[in-house]
Amino acid sequence: MSVKHPVVAITGSSGAGTTSVTRTFQEIFRREGINAAIVEGDSFHRYDRNEMKLAMAEAEQNNNLRFSHFGEEANLLKELETLFRDYGETGVGTVRRYLHDEAEAKPYGQPPGTFTPWEELAPGSDLLYYEGLHGAAVTATVDVARYTDLLVGVVPIINLEWIQKVIRDKTERGYSSEAVIDTILRRMPDYVTYICPQFSRTYVNFQRVPTVDTSNPFIARTIPTADESFVVIRFADPKVIDFPYLLSMLHDSFMSRTNCIVVPGGKMELAMQLIFTPLILRLMDKRPKRSY
Repeated sequence: MSVKHPVVAITGSSGAGTTSVTRTFQEIFRREGINAAIVEGDSFHRYDRNEMKLAMAEAEQNNNLRFSHFGEEANLLKELETLFRDYGETGVGTVRRYLHDEAEAKPYGQPPGTFTPWEELAPGSDLLYYEGLHGAAVTATVDVARYTDLLVGVVPIINLEWIQKVIRDKTERGYSSEAVIDTILRRMPDYVTYICPQFSRTYVNFQRVPTVDTSNPFIARTIPTADESFVVIRFADPKVIDFPYLLSMLHDSFMSRTNCIVVPGGKMELAMQLIFTPLILRLMDKRPKRSY
């Protein structure tokens, strides 16, 4: 696809670590002077917090035990596809924000757990950056992945993903262990249907693998640290990647397959800087020059 206005999408399930990846990209944007329009996937949920609770209750009454934030029913995938398509063609598109907490909601005079009104992105941004659940989603009626120029998957092994979710939801959101496990079980069909297939469409995947025992993720008291992990980085097109350079720059890294490099967990951010800076600059170079 010829790049007019680049669309970069980071996709991964809840608790996968996509937020920390976004911080790394923001540092690249700041250092390279790139004005990125940043969009959160939560803003394309179909329901606000209270509406989702009602929709969940209704689904349970109808014996629909697989209704979740991961699925097509609970998300505005067509609107997300439209944003990616419109931005790629024109550099603008329609967005809104989901207000997670009091700090985010206060400037808008709205309660947390609600959406801001839809509005047009400000013109003049250099690229669109999306971080959320469905950056590479494809269904019978929607193809979000088609309109992206760089797709990145962030997917820890499943036990680590569950540990991160259990601990986050219990400590930050006050949920019981039983409630978190119920959520994980309810989401599983949609995870398999909508989330997993995306990682076969990405250009590069980052998968964190702990080097400590995570056999029973539901009793873990701490999340394995970066130093207790390796990160497996898989490239869809390894021919364009300078693996000798990456191996020389990332101490203790090694190749596990011809398209995979394994790096110590503490080197994940450096690896992203080394991999994504040239890719982002390449996308910027392909954009048509602005006429002033």
